Amino acid sequence: MTAVIDKAALDEAAREPRWWEAPPRPVWEDEPGKAGLAGKGIVLAAACLAVLFPLWIVIVTSLSSKQTINAAGGLVVIPKDITFIAYQELLSGGQVTRAAIVSVCVTLAGTVFSMTVSVLAAYGLSRSGSLGHRWLLMTLLATMFFGAGLIPTYLLVQSLGLTDTYLALILPSAVSVFNILVLRAFFMGISPELIDSARIDGAGDWRILWQIVLPLSRAVIAVITLFYAVGYWSAWFNASIYLSDQSMMPLQNVMIQLVQKQEAPVGVSQAIKTGQISALAIQMAVMVMALLPVAVISPFVQRHFKKGMLTGAVKG
Repeated sequence: MTAVIDKAALDEAAREPRWWEAPPRPVWEDEPGKAGLAGKGIVLAAACLAVLFPLWIVIVTSLSSKQTINAAGGLVVIPKDITFIAYQELLSGGQVTRAAIVSVCVTLAGTVFSMTVSVLAAYGLSRSGSLGHRWLLMTLLATMFFGAGLIPTYLLVQSLGLTDTYLALILPSAVSVFNILVLRAFFMGISPELIDSARIDGAGDWRILWQIVLPLSRAVIAVITLFYAVGYWSAWFNASIYLSDQSMMPLQNVMIQLVQKQEAPVGVSQAIKTGQISALAIQMAVMVMALLPVAVISPFVQRHFKKGMLTGAVKG
């Protein structure tokens, strides 16, 4: 009787699952059918169109003459009578040119400073035996949930004498705790045996950081550098509250003056008044100038996102 029962149990376990029984794996792991593939393609195409079409309108309008813009009643969709007069006026040495130079310099200097501080802090916090490791980590984590507020921050910047200086565009937002934690998690994922072998060979912390940790962390370094660079390039709030000299304003603040306040830069306003160029073309050209660096750099760093962000966020 026992042998019969065991054979029946084996047959029941070995049989194929019936059609009404649930599959052992989730639905999203199944191979999509033709309808599913077509649906995905339509959704992706619609998403790309929703992103690229407004950008196309901005670029075409910035390259259109005043007559073309007037004929279209505003924004231009189909290019006609392409002209670069808007960019020529903006880059002729006036306020926009100076603002672009300010934005580039602040972005470069701020990114280098922020990455230096973040890498050093992340490396120190990734070594569990470092001095004050746990206390410093808890202090950094607390700043992610509790902030001093706008008024105390402004009073601090003012008391340090940083108002109406370019340091006010860098120091108040120089370090991101989130970026430090991502770097720390990535550094902790590096093999401890590799670092211990370097110490046995006589390498100090600076040499280990420079010759071992940083070369192995190129992916996360590239991603965090992009985060800081985009943040500095797109920043406008610090300049609006800490700077009163219009000649020191970065490009984003000049764009706000053009788009929201309808205030044309010095030199360009004369060309608009005489009818040589459309004010809308100037606005769109400034937007293109503000978007261009990020659009050019991002594709080169995109391949590092998966390795840099996911590895740094999961480990540790």
